[in-house]
Amino acid sequence: MTILGLGSYGVAWAIGVPGYEQPAAPMDAFAFLKFADELGLRLVQIADNLPLHTFSDDQLRAVRDEAARRNIAVEVGARGIQTEFLRRYIQIAQLFNSPILRVVVDTKEHHPSPEEVVSLIRAVLPELEAAGITLAIENHDRFKARTLADIIEALDSPHAGICLDTVNSFGALEGSEVVVDTLGPYVVNLHLKEFVVKRAGHAMGFEITGRPTGQGMMNVPWLLDKLYGFGRTFNAIIEAWLPMQITIEETVAIEARWAREGVAYLRQFIKD
Repeated sequence: MTILGLGSYGVAWAIGVPGYEQPAAPMDAFAFLKFADELGLRLVQIADNLPLHTFSDDQLRAVRDEAARRNIAVEVGARGIQTEFLRRYIQIAQLFNSPILRVVVDTKEHHPSPEEVVSLIRAVLPELEAAGITLAIENHDRFKARTLADIIEALDSPHAGICLDTVNSFGALEGSEVVVDTLGPYVVNLHLKEFVVKRAGHAMGFEITGRPTGQGMMNVPWLLDKLYGFGRTFNAIIEAWLPMQITIEETVAIEARWAREGVAYLRQFIKD
């Protein structure tokens, strides 16, 4: 059964986006859980904009206990695949009883080749298998879908799969159809990020921007039907690409409204 959840990148402005005006009271992990609870969600994904490896063990346990108190499951996310870093995150995922560890391969300092990706992940497969955790590699915008599929096939493990994001692969010049057809058989997690592609005001080029879920170009019924057809089990995580508004206060308020509207729309298809 697919469970609908909220990702920490669904409230990125409330948490704080580096390089931009910060909210007066940035959303922390506890406020994030509270907001998800208010939305009626029983799942969150805490990703690298709330980097769990920077939390103390006591802080991690406190977040885990608060999630349990609210009856909210936590999926763990990270950015980077260096071996010791992944091993730390496997421990964190175990603490939260997270069935997946979603990763973005690239960091600012490290852009591994496909061969290095396979080598680094293969080194921790025994730990993933022992912990019963599946590594979910996100289709970020550097690798094409076929390259990511080749990585999963080379790993050849039930504990390595794909976190499919509905927008990221535009950065690799690939649309939804080819991405879903290529990566669908390996999907273990889904990022529902609504979008619209429109011609720029000056007519010289296109812009890809976010929208509230259900109010853009993402065909949710098609997407879910297609992925279910591959027979894989995955949860669906709401994220958002909201452009910065005039003030951070306005931006955070709109972001929260988008989350509410997205949940209301997606409940037509994902009942938990």
